[in-house]
Amino acid sequence: MKSVIQVRNLNLYYGTQHALKQIEMDIDAKEITAFIGPSGCGKSSLLRTFNRMNDLIPNVTIQGTVKIDHTDIYHPKTVVPELRKRVGMVFQKPTAFPKSIFDNVAYGLRVNGWSNKDEIYHKVVDALKKAALWSEVKDKLFDSALQLSGGQQQRLCIARSIAIDPEILLMDEPTSALDPISTAKIEDLVKELSHSLTIVIVTHNMQQAARISKKTAFFLMGDLIEFGDTKKIFEKPQKEETKRYTSGQFG
Repeated sequence: MKSVIQVRNLNLYYGTQHALKQIEMDIDAKEITAFIGPSGCGKSSLLRTFNRMNDLIPNVTIQGTVKIDHTDIYHPKTVVPELRKRVGMVFQKPTAFPKSIFDNVAYGLRVNGWSNKDEIYHKVVDALKKAALWSEVKDKLFDSALQLSGGQQQRLCIARSIAIDPEILLMDEPTSALDPISTAKIEDLVKELSHSLTIVIVTHNMQQAARISKKTAFFLMGDLIEFGDTKKIFEKPQKEETKRYTSGQFG
């Protein structure tokens, strides 16, 4: 399997706090990779390095390299808006805009220069179908997105992210605010999307990681403790810390 994200000797500091320590990993294309570990262990910090969202946080220092398709995304010549077209992100809390359902999904297309109304319409419909939301909203496309349930709003955010055809989708605890039924729908959707997208998901829900991911990385206090096939991480971990965490002894 071809790796699409390559991380080498990565250190990240928030001021003097050493949040990520000597991280080395390769993330394979068109797979779901889960990051697990207790709060504050560095998993979301690492996720944000993949689309340079940490650039928006004051006093961040990053050392080492992060490459996408073997191109250093922290090179001074990197065009960050172009990077973020390739690497979409879905956050913990659904962030539907106070616009119509249609305009939410079309937003990224318009920002990126799309103007043909027919082309935008077809892209919006396609994204809603891929996000498993079309059947629920097709008769109310121009109603406010804020009227949707939390689970629907999260799928809308996924539709908005995939409408511009990213190669990678980052998901930071996308189901933590959702009920079990909505969570199951998102998980089914993520598995379906992984046939065409590389997906990296941060989750506190170890059962979720076990259900949907191909690879799992376990972090603790800024260190990458163990990274490998999900089945091995949960059933035959190599490190004692991993065993204690996945068996519920701490975290």
